[in-house]
Amino acid sequence: MSRIYRVLVTSADKFVPSKLRPLWEHEAGPKTIFFWAPAFKWALVMASIDDFRRPLDKVSTTQSATLAATGFVWTRYCLVIRPINYALSFCNFTLGVANGVQCYRAYTYQKRMEKIR
Repeated sequence: MSRIYRVLVTSADKFVPSKLRPLWEHEAGPKTIFFWAPAFKWALVMASIDDFRRPLDKVSTTQSATLAATGFVWTRYCLVIRPINYALSFCNFTLGVANGVQCYRAYTYQKRMEKIR
């Protein structure tokens, strides 16, 4: 697979305009996983935000808490690795916040339902 990727990058290399060359050649640019990880991880963030439309009785507090925790843990990790990956850090932070809010909403809903019963 890496062979295919190298061929694609080499082929695209000649079409990159000179103004975008610094981004293209950056150590966290499109030639590396440091670029593509946040690009695809945003799908997980969008799915988490989409879960706000779910009924609160169907939301898993365990899943939301786990995603929030991993989002915040990986946010910290992204700031200590080299090269520092700000894009992935922001993506992870957004994942943590979105799931933290969802976890809080589901938890308060469950507590309210316990009081009613």
